[in-house]
Amino acid sequence: MPRTLPKPTPETRHFWEGCKLGELRLQRCRSCGEAYFPPRPFCPECAGRDVEVFTASGKATLYSYVINHRPRADIGTEPHSIAVVTLAEGPRMMTNIINCPQTPQALQLDMPLQVVFGNESAEISLPYFEPTVQP
Repeated sequence: MPRTLPKPTPETRHFWEGCKLGELRLQRCRSCGEAYFPPRPFCPECAGRDVEVFTASGKATLYSYVINHRPRADIGTEPHSIAVVTLAEGPRMMTNIINCPQTPQALQLDMPLQVVFGNESAEISLPYFEPTVQP
């Protein structure tokens, strides 16, 4: 069974186009300066509609995670992390941590991470995160 992939909408198209180009794109409110994720046409902090798209640094820290041990047809039987990371720009996003052991010893809270992109189809690349220093 193939993985169910996101379908870009007019509100999210800039994000998915950035991922395809290897860029993590966020939005920022020009009124209050708040950076936010997920994409939307207004600021969640002040409800302002004067927003801009910018390329984030791709740096993050591990905020929280669970290790899923249930097999998935699209990725196999290996355990995998379902994580929330805090981006250097402030927002949090859900993702997977890859390229490190999927154990509590390796997945340390606040560990530094960097974004990497997985080409899932001709149209969609997903952002994943990996440790900046291998455990």
